[in-house]
Amino acid sequence: AAIGKGVKEKKVLSQLARGLWKMELPKDYTVELKGKALEVRESFRRINFAIALALILIYMIMAAQFESFLHPLIIMVTVPLGLIGVAVALLFTHTALSVISLLGILILAGTVVNNAIVLIDFINVARREGAELVNACIESVFIRFRPIVMSTLTTVVGLTPLALGLGEGAELQAPLAIAMIGGLSSATFFTLCVIPSLYILISRVIERFFTEPSFEEGAAPE
Repeated sequence: AAIGKGVKEKKVLSQLARGLWKMELPKDYTVELKGKALEVRESFRRINFAIALALILIYMIMAAQFESFLHPLIIMVTVPLGLIGVAVALLFTHTALSVISLLGILILAGTVVNNAIVLIDFINVARREGAELVNACIESVFIRFRPIVMSTLTTVVGLTPLALGLGEGAELQAPLAIAMIGGLSSATFFTLCVIPSLYILISRVIERFFTEPSFEEGAAPE
């Protein structure tokens, strides 16, 4: 129950700390928050560090696989898009942002990028085979739509019993499942709509501003 209070505890501790700092203490006296207050602060600090480290490692792995620094950045856009669903799911279910729900976000960071990886890889293969940019992006969405949606649905269905809090003590893990369900749902929708569009936009910007024009023999530049 104490874990589920999450943000409320953090807000109370912040207000208490500000009140203590405003107090005029006698000389040589100091005030430090210990016990539960220190545990809550350390828990949030550790999980935030873990999320940041996970994002860096995910980017490094994708950069090595794609041999590009740009494509992994496009894929990483799915993470903040997934956070939209997390916020909506937590708000709709009246669930506080706690350490458990942050663990769900940590797991989500390594899960939501899978669909975008599939799309970007398909687009790259199609373009290497000679497909036009827009056609390759449209084709990737149509061909990969079913496996992407099916993988998301199976994960959401598998997490539903945990999100409902069925069983003794399951309510403690419910925020994790709720965060993942909301994040996966929104990330899947935005992946199919936003990622191909962003890929087209960035590719055209690069072709226009960073690619040197080539002229055929005997042709004069405009």
